[in-house]
Amino acid sequence: MTDEKKDILWRVYLVYLGILIFGIAIIAKMLHIQFAEGAELKQKAQLQELQVANLEANRGNILAADGTLLATSVPTFEVRFDVASPYISDELFNSKIDSLAAGLAYIFGKSSKRQIRSQLIKARKQGKRYYLLNRSATYDQLKYLRKLPIFRRGKYKGGLITIQKTTRARPYQELAGRTIGYEIKKENLHVGLEGAYSDILTGEDGKLMLRRINHGDWVPIHDENEVEPKDGLDIVTTLDVNIQDVAELALLRQLLNNKAFQGCAIVMEVETGHIKAMANLRYDSTDNKYKETYNYAIGESIEPGSTFKLYSMLVALDDHKIKLSDSIITGEGYTSYYGRALRDVHKIKNGRITVRDAFEFSSNVGISMIINDAYKENPSEFIDGLYDIGINKPLGLEIKGEGKPYIKHPSNKKTWWGTSLPWMSIGYELTITPLQNLTVYNAVANNGKMVKPMLVTEIREAGISSEKFETEVMNSRVASKETIRQARSLLEGVVERGTARRAFAHTPYKVAGKTGTAQIATGGKYNKTNYNATFVGYFPADNPKYSCIVVVNNPSAGKYYGGSVAAPVFREISDKIYATSLALQLTDTAASDSIELITATTPVWYHDLKNLYSELNYPCNDYTHNDQWVTTELSGEKIEINAEYFTDETTPSVVGMKAKDAVYLLENLGYQTMINGKGRVRSQSVRAGTPVTRGREITLQLATY
Repeated sequence: MTDEKKDILWRVYLVYLGILIFGIAIIAKMLHIQFAEGAELKQKAQLQELQVANLEANRGNILAADGTLLATSVPTFEVRFDVASPYISDELFNSKIDSLAAGLAYIFGKSSKRQIRSQLIKARKQGKRYYLLNRSATYDQLKYLRKLPIFRRGKYKGGLITIQKTTRARPYQELAGRTIGYEIKKENLHVGLEGAYSDILTGEDGKLMLRRINHGDWVPIHDENEVEPKDGLDIVTTLDVNIQDVAELALLRQLLNNKAFQGCAIVMEVETGHIKAMANLRYDSTDNKYKETYNYAIGESIEPGSTFKLYSMLVALDDHKIKLSDSIITGEGYTSYYGRALRDVHKIKNGRITVRDAFEFSSNVGISMIINDAYKENPSEFIDGLYDIGINKPLGLEIKGEGKPYIKHPSNKKTWWGTSLPWMSIGYELTITPLQNLTVYNAVANNGKMVKPMLVTEIREAGISSEKFETEVMNSRVASKETIRQARSLLEGVVERGTARRAFAHTPYKVAGKTGTAQIATGGKYNKTNYNATFVGYFPADNPKYSCIVVVNNPSAGKYYGGSVAAPVFREISDKIYATSLALQLTDTAASDSIELITATTPVWYHDLKNLYSELNYPCNDYTHNDQWVTTELSGEKIEINAEYFTDETTPSVVGMKAKDAVYLLENLGYQTMINGKGRVRSQSVRAGTPVTRGREITLQLATY
């Protein structure tokens, strides 16, 4: 054998040897994979082809106090089509594609029949097994889809694939929008009740096994879910849909009339603290309309202005520093503290007024003098009195974003100035939110007991109560009984004689409250352009059932006083609540004298009786006169209404009349009325029949019969 042949043979052997070694290596690797790595690789392969998806649980409902839905989870469906399904023959597809495309065009209305037909034919040619038809079909749409050609053959033979999802819906749309709120977990946004009660409203997601098919799509494996989702619990709020609607419309109307930037209105049940309405509207220049984009009632800590004068009275009266009959010399309505001027809007009476006058006519000069004289040697005593009320602490609401009150203390020398005491006494150099302000007024209406405002009363599971929340008392006594009595008489006087008299003229129920007009500091300085107009109070004043605050921010149409801008919103809200609540009318009347419903032997304002008689279906005589004052008597089974005439020359007898009616009658004759006590008129200082002298003072002594 030649050397050349040996060399060739050696090379062949080397090739064979290499092939043999390579083959042995492959076999060894296969055996290693099979026995050593097999289980792990099988698991990885399975994971790549299978995955577990979350099946979203239905979020719990948010209900109004009467069970009306405010927010609920509505099912929606992602709809897909297994266009290339082997169960759908070409003959079937081609014969039904036209009617199927027409049905899809009619149900979804986004594309034409021709477009849908073309898209489905293309998808079938491409072998698509998970073709998207709609991401958020409604249940009604799904019912129609299942009746369409091909789809009606069933889930597998018809190729229709549906995946249920949920979306949040509000039957009343934007009503109480900011209070109900929303939640966007990806952006960590938890707003309103949706955010505050997210853990309760959120259920437990279920599990669904998916399998990968061609084009990387995932489809459910089983007909049933692996783990069924557990729906969230429902929460029952204190909100009343009708009162909320009234509050929003009344606020909107006044914001539009006064070209204001924003405003809020809150209605609260006096005894329980249940918030029946919370309206917040802010002007959106983008949409050129008012929207619920910010919870001004809870989140905005503002200088309350003259509404804070009630706090000053509570502290000073409780400390026995003043009496309501004490005199103050306000002169022309001007004073100054450390060179800083303080003025009233106008001179009050002859410049010599009482403490009651200072409050009812909202004298900045008078109130500041009272508080400064009483506490200038020890201002901490005044501030500590405010702290005792509890106004320096947040309410601790369940809704996030509550503004913090700021009531500074003389111990902080960096923030306390010589002018701080007089200015704080009239509601400046301090801030509270509208709801914090209302809570104190509600306490006065509630005989001194301050309760925490409530928005949620109950948690329900499948319609059955699982937890109830009781009213929380924050301060059992914000002031003594006598101080509360005097404070309530002051608030009634504001409406009967003072700055809110015009706004509440001729109401068939009694209102108590306080106006406030606060300049807004801009750049650290106050100006006469930007204001907050406020009215806060309660009704019916004789037996309070509801408290309410209205704040209108930065009105720019010429009016800016609380009595002319905010009080009309309060009046519209209270009028409609009263007119639609027979129980409230009966309670209010019973609190003063229920016999008046049948026999009003003393003169009353006719319109006070007209609506009530109509509501109660009391039979009356045909009374068509325009007389303002009437008496009534029983005539058989019918109520007889008789006109009562008063002359402008002689003083009438007002004994037995309601204070409101007596004051209105006498002041229209030119008298200046003073009231002592509570209830109906027991006696009058000017004898009936005496010639009327305009400007003369007449004192009415009241008593509860």
